[in-house]
Order: sequence, then C-alpha cells, then structure tokens
Amino acid sequence: MRVVRDQDRRNGARWRRGGPAGAAVGLGAAAMVLLLSAGMATAAPSDGSLGSGSLGSLGSLAGSSGAGSVGAGSSIPEGFQEDPGPPPALRDDITTAEIVGEKSLSAQGVQLTVASPALRRDVTVQVLLPADRSVPRPTLYMLDGVSARNNGSGWMSASLGDAPTFFRDKDVNVVLINGGRASLYTDWDEIDPRLGLNKWETYLTQELPGLIDKKLKTNGINAIAGNSMGAQSAVMLAHRNPELYSGVAAFSGCYSTNDALGRLTVQTTVTSQSGDPANLWSDPQGPEWLSHDSVRNAEQLRGKPIYLSVSNGLPGTFEEGSEDTRRLVLGGVIEASANVCTRIFESRLNQLDIPVTVDYAGAGVHAWDYWRVQLPKAWPTLEEALGLS
Repeated sequence: MRVVRDQDRRNGARWRRGGPAGAAVGLGAAAMVLLLSAGMATAAPSDGSLGSGSLGSLGSLAGSSGAGSVGAGSSIPEGFQEDPGPPPALRDDITTAEIVGEKSLSAQGVQLTVASPALRRDVTVQVLLPADRSVPRPTLYMLDGVSARNNGSGWMSASLGDAPTFFRDKDVNVVLINGGRASLYTDWDEIDPRLGLNKWETYLTQELPGLIDKKLKTNGINAIAGNSMGAQSAVMLAHRNPELYSGVAAFSGCYSTNDALGRLTVQTTVTSQSGDPANLWSDPQGPEWLSHDSVRNAEQLRGKPIYLSVSNGLPGTFEEGSEDTRRLVLGGVIEASANVCTRIFESRLNQLDIPVTVDYAGAGVHAWDYWRVQLPKAWPTLEEALGLS
C-alpha cells in the first residue's frame, strides 16, 4: 500500500507571506522554484532516466545536457565548503576483518571497534541492543548525512536523531555507522587527498554484517535506513545488495546518479566537504554511474518494504522565529531538491508497480529535527521488513 501525505501547508503559507527572515526565505523560494520547474515530471520514462529535456536549465548547472558531467571542479564555492580535517591514517597490516575493541555506552548501548581491511584502518560503530535479548533479533543499519563523523553517529545524539530514546523498547539490534563523510558510503576508485580512502560498500556489505551477526547473535534479517546522503546510500546499497537487506527507509534523499540532477547532487555532496568527485567513479561515462543509480535499478527493490519521506523546503515548525540564513536558504534549497528527487523515484516505483510508502511532510527544511520526527513514522515499514510486525 502506498501512502502519500502533505502536511503543514498553512505553516508554509504563513512563512511565504513574510517573517523574521523574509529576504532569506524569498531567495530560498526562488531557488526552489528553479529546481521544481526544472526537474519535476509526472512520470519517469520507461528506462528510469529523466529524459534529455526533463531537467531544463538544471542540465546546464550540472555541466552539460543529458546525463550531465562530473569533473574535478567544485560545485560548492570554497567559502561554503566544510573542512574535513586530515584524512584517517591508513594501515597495511590489517588482513582480516575483526572486532578489536568494545566500550559500554549505556545499559543498551555499546561501541565496537572494527579492524577493516577494506578501509585499511580501525573504525567504530555504535550499537543499540534489543530490549529483549532472550532470542536472536534482526538488525537495522543506520547511515548518516554528508558530515558523518568518524567516532559517532548523529542518530545517537539526543538533539539530532535521538535513536536511543526511540529504540529503547524495540526488539531490534541497531547498528549506527560511524564515519563515511561525503563518501556516499560507496567504493571510490581513487584515494581522495581530503576525504581519504573510501571503500565503504565493501566494508558495509562484506565485512561488517558477518561480524555483527556473530557478535550479537542476530537472526540474520537486515534492513537499512538513512538521512540525506545516507538516504541515497541506503537505497543504493539495498538495490545493489538485494540479498542482504530486506527493506529500506530513506529521509530527504536523491536517488539517481546518472542524470543531470543526480550528478549535480553527487558532485555537491562530495565538494561540500572539500572532496574531488573525479576520485569517486573516475570515468564520467563509465558503468559505475549507471549501476549506482537507484531510479534506473529500482527493479532490484521489488518485494522489499520501502519508506520515503521529504519536506518541501519552505520553513516549517522548527524554523518559527529563526533568522538562521544558512538553515533557511541552504536547508530550504537542498530539501526542495530532495523533494524533486523523491517524486522522480516514487514515479519510477509506481511505473514498475513496486509498493512504496511516501510521506510528503509539507513545510520543512533539510534538518535533523524533521528526520527525528520521521523515524517513528518509518518504523511500521521497517518493522515489517525486519519481521517484527
């Protein structure tokens, strides 16, 4: 069953008429109009692409018409890029994936340290244990957004995702991935001077699950969820590894990689953290851009419970009284773009007659406050995928 909602229209309308940051909102709204008018089509073509003209002027933003291009140049001005700091040091002595450390975080939380041959370093994961551990339980993997930190997940923070509170009474292992900043949680062709070595898909799909299953004595059923960059990556990993994940939830993501909007999103994700997209999938016309495109490869998701959510980019409940221009403008534009991406992806799923639950949540920007609200809404879908309903 597909559920589509549209909420908070009155709240969005109030902000459109004016407010504390009226000029900023006006600028953000103008950018949203550009995105929406450029990108939205009522139905996706049969091959899952957007077509040669469906993105209008957005194709020129990506660098070319049609599929767009991704080069070494940046789509984010240097002044707006975040400094990722020095990349993690690499080791050559890790030959076997294994858990090499464990630290208690709470009665229900633990941090594990994993030696990863793929990433050539030790990485941590945070784990929330099931409320009832008397029998084997399924596992939910959760991914972060573009600024993912090496030693902690935003989902663990009470002021961000607040996953510990939500999962306190749930009978599921929750594995919260640490690190992966601007990586799309995929395998890169080259080591990036700023973002380092990224072989995240290998780590997440070939190394970590076996360790988690053995350590936590799981029942082997997995689902995956994420926000922003992590939303795109969760769906991407699910379509590329359909035997590993039984369902997926994605909040405010973009799900294509091979059309102009998708390539612009990928380039913006990487360059926002000072990375170079040329080190990702280095051949712009190569097969990796196609194989990572969830719109084109949506058939691989058939039979899996799917939950998508997105707001419309206009200031919502959590922006009342705010004069935070970055949140209002940048957060608004990014969420408006994610809204376009979600509609394109939903259209493709509908075309293939693949069921999906979608929450078009109305007014709201690209921010943790809205993803925290979405987690309980996504739970029935994830509960079904995990065999808990």
